[in-house]
Amino acid sequence: MPAEFDAVVATHFGALGVRTEEDAIAEIRFLPPGTKTLEPRNALAARACLQLAAYLSDPKAGFDLPLKAAGTDFQRSVWRAIAAIPKGKTLTYGEIARQLKSAPRAVGQACGRNPYPVVVPCHRVVAADGGLGGFASATGGYLLDTKRWLLAHERG
Repeated sequence: MPAEFDAVVATHFGALGVRTEEDAIAEIRFLPPGTKTLEPRNALAARACLQLAAYLSDPKAGFDLPLKAAGTDFQRSVWRAIAAIPKGKTLTYGEIARQLKSAPRAVGQACGRNPYPVVVPCHRVVAADGGLGGFASATGGYLLDTKRWLLAHERG
């Protein structure tokens, strides 16, 4: 699996794979615990790794990475809405759906297709009942553990 990435960074919850295309980040993907790290293959991947490591050490660290344009207009509107959620805070799928005059399920699907998790913090979107909801199109396993870790990390 790491061969498809330009870098793989170890994390407290598994790993993050970083893929670049030309001068932009094309994808950041959550990878399961035990995934082998991969040293950055280019300068942009190295920059992404440094920023991801800084965030994993200090949730106040920000990101300044060029992201490759992706997704539909609706998905991009969801990603902009979740990018505006402050660190340590959450919104529900329904709250974002109301902002966008859409449906919670559509918001959840757009979150699941987010190609830049952590940088575009879909982990800050939770279920209306106070539960986690899904994460990265998963409803269990290491991905929900990852969401729990990220939320706890940002709450300090």
